[in-house]
Amino acid sequence: MRSTGGSKRVTIADVARSAGVSTSAVSKVLTNAYGVSPAMRERVQTAIAELGYRPHAAARGMRGRTYTIGVLLASIRNAFYADLLEGVDATLRNTEYAVFIGSSGSAEMDDQTKLIHAMVDRQMDGLILVAPAVARAEVVRIAADVPTVVIGHHDPSPAYDCVVNQDGLGVDLVVDHLVGLGHRDIAHLSHPTVRGTQWVQRPEHHVRAAYGEAMARHGLADLARVVNSGYSDEGGYRGAMELLTSQRPPTAIFAGADVAATGVFRAAAELGLRIPEDLSLTGYNNTSVAALVPVSLTSVDQAGAMMGETAARLLVERIEKSRDRAVVLASTPHLVVRGSTAPPAHL
Repeated sequence: MRSTGGSKRVTIADVARSAGVSTSAVSKVLTNAYGVSPAMRERVQTAIAELGYRPHAAARGMRGRTYTIGVLLASIRNAFYADLLEGVDATLRNTEYAVFIGSSGSAEMDDQTKLIHAMVDRQMDGLILVAPAVARAEVVRIAADVPTVVIGHHDPSPAYDCVVNQDGLGVDLVVDHLVGLGHRDIAHLSHPTVRGTQWVQRPEHHVRAAYGEAMARHGLADLARVVNSGYSDEGGYRGAMELLTSQRPPTAIFAGADVAATGVFRAAAELGLRIPEDLSLTGYNNTSVAALVPVSLTSVDQAGAMMGETAARLLVERIEKSRDRAVVLASTPHLVVRGSTAPPAHL
């Protein structure tokens, strides 16, 4: 970064001197305060660019704002999280807010709790928690002090905002599609419940319940099977191997996440099964991987980027105190049919 002399850091006073305005005027421009004329804003921004001025994060924190936002992820391997982050970035790109990502590498409650505490200790202005495994009571406690948005969980609270998907509708689209092709033995790969978190409406809970209801609606309740093998490539592989080597292998598998569906492809290949000739497969999330030609995965589009955009917008509203009530916003899913589903071989 350039400076006005030697290695000395450029200060707000240097910017004010260069622009010919007061330091309070520079501060107003930096915080987008009301009442700044376009001419003054232009002079200050020109001086900032010429001097290479960058506000000191620690000093801003002492004044009550750090312009940093923490995003908690359970894993960096799930491509759906990339869609969410793309939406967050789209909303915040032209603002002063910087995004810091924390990935626990697992869905363990203790690991995620430590990460959230680290974000709070670093005075981040707000938090976006993606399907957190942290105890709900702890999230409520933290959200009372730090503006927070929860993505995925359907458990509302006055303390935080929720951005969710209409998971019941998404599951209906999958099951109706497979039944319409002639499938009856449709199995579901889900995610195990994280014990002790107090979240009762996690997305996998909604998807599992909706799957059972959809199978029952089609008169297939006795054929419904759920394997809680996890939303990961390895989880999908293990779940598929369990199902496909059973005495009654399904003709179709509905994976609750695209990342799990990739493991099903691997298991099917090892067993000499062709998709979709021998086994139909659907995912959930419609990630970029699903659209790859060799994959061509039928999947439910949750509008991940839009969910990220919405979460970031709601968080900024909370930080800026432009809204005094919690909201729950739900995206509407749609099914993207590709080459991984077809009528069962016996038809």
